[in-house]
Amino acid sequence: MEVVRVILSVLSVFVALVPERFVVLSAFSQSLDSDFTFTLPPGRKECFFQTMKKDASLEIEYQVLDGAGLDVDFFISSPSGQVLFSDYHKSDGVHTVETEDGDYMFCFDNSFSSVSEKLIFFELILDNMDTDEDPDDWKEYVHGTDMLDMKLEDIMDTMNNVKARLGKSVHIQTLLRAFEARDRNVQESNFDRVNFWSVVNLIVMIIVSTVQVYLVRSLFEDKRIRT
Repeated sequence: MEVVRVILSVLSVFVALVPERFVVLSAFSQSLDSDFTFTLPPGRKECFFQTMKKDASLEIEYQVLDGAGLDVDFFISSPSGQVLFSDYHKSDGVHTVETEDGDYMFCFDNSFSSVSEKLIFFELILDNMDTDEDPDDWKEYVHGTDMLDMKLEDIMDTMNNVKARLGKSVHIQTLLRAFEARDRNVQESNFDRVNFWSVVNLIVMIIVSTVQVYLVRSLFEDKRIRT
């Protein structure tokens, strides 16, 4: 009978913990992030829309990876049409908005350039999007926690801290890749420019050398008419 009681106790603890595990995992969906890279043609403006909830947070970071000048115009407007932030001829920028219900619009404008297209990278980070769910709802599904040595609240806080740090690491790695792509494009552009002007200088030197040799030889030529 003692063995049966021990087995039943273990099963009760397992059954009590299973719902809590699912609720903890579902709590991780409060922060969302995404990134996108696109080509903005010359003389064009591209706009994007993001639906937000009240008391949430929208953070957008952008970089111009390639294109003459590495600059672009940017602005973000609220659902009511009010312009919240605007940048002019910037190569990168970061903006954070405390949102309300509605669609937020952010635009990249390359209309000032009539020749060069721009390669643009931007990342969106959405926080506190699951405001309809009570973070303490999971507690009503947990029973028999007196048998645990560690509190479930401590486990959830630790897992949330780990998730936040992992998300920050992914964010930093994404930005580093964007910086690396922009630096590579600048280096390749400089490499092509140096090669072009090196060839031009070589051609000019050859022409100048040929002209100098011709002029020097012409000075020593005997132009008297022999009879």
